[in-house]
Order: sequence, then structure tokens, then C-alpha cells
Amino acid sequence: MMRKIKNPFLQLKNYHCFGCSPNNPIGLKLNFTLDDNTVIATWQPSHNYEGWQNILHGGIQATLMDEIASWVVFSVLKTAGFTVKMNISLYKNVLITDGTITLKAKLKSQKLRVADIEVQLFNRKNELCSEGNFVYYIYPKNIAIERFHIPKNDEELFEI
Repeated sequence: MMRKIKNPFLQLKNYHCFGCSPNNPIGLKLNFTLDDNTVIATWQPSHNYEGWQNILHGGIQATLMDEIASWVVFSVLKTAGFTVKMNISLYKNVLITDGTITLKAKLKSQKLRVADIEVQLFNRKNELCSEGNFVYYIYPKNIAIERFHIPKNDEELFEI
């Protein structure tokens, strides 16, 4: 079942996350949905984010993947965390003029306070262009709610 994930940080003062805040004028402004246990985002690249001519910068690809991985922590594990390791593989140039890209992320495993998350980035033709494995340290839920404003329940996290 596909569910739109609400951004629980919108009400926070000075919320300017480069990845997901709609208030950051140079940010990526990502939105997310959850389909079973896979977090999905689509994004329209622009020339503001290119490396070489018409090619999406590899660092921006890594940022997109890291951001969606964090939303796996928020929406699947229902807590907060931070990246401790990332391993990115770039296979195919992402052309700016090709249009919208799709990112998919899912939890591979969790052991104690460590989550392993897999992310894939596809071009408009649904070709795998890059992928990454991300390791996140995850906080206990009570700390995530208190310090990081993670929603207490599904009604606060998902649109119905």
C-alpha cells in the first residue's frame, strides 16, 4: 500500500534541510512515499546541480541517496539517526535533460542501534544509474521524539 509521508519538521523554526526543506531556496525539496517497506522519491534535476555539462553531479546523487536513506529511518524504523558510513557506486551518467529521476530505498538489516539501508537511483527510462549502501546509527525512539521531533504515531507521519 502506497502512503505519502508527511514532513514532520515543517513546523520547526529555522528548518532549512538541504534535502527535504521546502524553505531552502537552493535545496532539493524532496518529498517521500512509502510503498510496503520501500521509501520512494522522484526529483527533477536542473542545471543548478550539474557537474560536467548536462550531467547530474555525483555529490548531488550521493546527497539524494543519503537523504532518502534517512527517511527510511524516520518512516520504517520510526526513529532518528545519522549516517556513519556510505558506499556509492555510479554506473551511468544521469543527464539533466532526461527529466525526472526516481530514488528507492529500503532497510536491508538492523542490529541493535545500527541500520543498513540500500538505495537505488533510476533515470526516466528506469535504468539503474547509481546505488549506495548506507549505515546509520539509530537512536532509541524516546530520544528521537524528544530531541529530533520524530512523530509519536502513524497519524502524525502518514497522510491518510
